[in-house]
Amino acid sequence: DMRSRQEVMRLMGGGGGGSLTMAVFVIRKEGDGLQEPPEDIGIVIEGIELLHHLTSVASACALLLGLIYALNLAYPKPLRFTFEVLQKIIMQLDQHKMSPKVHNLHSKLQSLQ
Repeated sequence: DMRSRQEVMRLMGGGGGGSLTMAVFVIRKEGDGLQEPPEDIGIVIEGIELLHHLTSVASACALLLGLIYALNLAYPKPLRFTFEVLQKIIMQLDQHKMSPKVHNLHSKLQSLQ
């Protein structure tokens, strides 16, 4: 409902601590269990709801990675290496621009093949 959506935007909206700059959100009706389909699944970046009514959390995560890449956004600092591994190793985008830490992991993974 609208109140839930406004609460999500307030919690994720660029104000305050500023550490959360992007997120996948899932809105459920109060009292619904995890087996019930959510009311909405979407993506918020810098407090702006960019996408909503997505079909799954998995597709929302893939779309978030695509948005980060297409809009050339900086990764959230606490998750920068996670996002970099997903983008550069898993999705194989811009593999020539890996940080030393991710390049080291990539080399180790390559040696296992």
